[in-house]
Amino acid sequence: MDRIIEIENISFRYDEGEDGQAPEKALDGLSLSIERGSFVAVTGSNGSGKSTLAKHLNALLIPSEGRVLVDGMDTADEELIWEIRRRVGMVFQNPDNQLVSSVAEDDVAFGAENLGIPSAEIRERVDRALKAVGMYDQRKKGAHLLSGGQKQRIAIAGILAMGPECIVLDEPTAMLDPRGRADLMETLKALNADGKTIILITHFMEEAALADRMIVMDRGRLAMDGSPREVFKESERLKELRLELPFTIELASRLRAAGLDIPEDVLYEEELAKAICALK
Repeated sequence: MDRIIEIENISFRYDEGEDGQAPEKALDGLSLSIERGSFVAVTGSNGSGKSTLAKHLNALLIPSEGRVLVDGMDTADEELIWEIRRRVGMVFQNPDNQLVSSVAEDDVAFGAENLGIPSAEIRERVDRALKAVGMYDQRKKGAHLLSGGQKQRIAIAGILAMGPECIVLDEPTAMLDPRGRADLMETLKALNADGKTIILITHFMEEAALADRMIVMDRGRLAMDGSPREVFKESERLKELRLELPFTIELASRLRAAGLDIPEDVLYEEELAKAICALK
């Protein structure tokens, strides 16, 4: 098994509050590994620790206990931080906070320039990254003329131009409209099909259903881990964890409760439609 990230019994708590009381651990004895080339969705209710976990994956945060290894490199080793961040790129929730230039292609080049990559190679990387996210035709546009979804794709292109093997996205669709969310998910699936490891932090269950693997967190711990089909079969457990089921799964559950013979592992709309059409 080729693991790009290994998380070994990590715990983390933020600084104590004004009352001097130590806050609860944001991560509490968490262990898991991420296979190279996989598409992993990490979800959980507010306060579950999923965003704190994301920031540990490229050394934005360092665990209080345990360790995080990226290609065998310990994120706590300050001498390795920039090499780790070459391997694992990070995309955040608000695209406006990630754009630093007024023109799209200049923004994509920014990270690669900071790595000291030669100009000719930067040009190639920028063009390749823009094409990968479907934004090459918009490369000369000003950032203020782009939609939220387009800005997020430019942010992803900027990470791609730096040449990471893994991209971590922390709630990247939270501020997008449904069309923007759908377009971005198509981009992520295409990048994964091209060999990139994708780690998506999300509270949208429909997005988690598109991943290869689904990790559910609760109070800083691992609550569930498996394929989306396996996880969503445990619908009552997900409700206990204060998570909403995707519409397709909720509808299938209600149809079964009404006595209709709908398979337990229905996950996507097309599957539910076929199951309904097959009823006698």
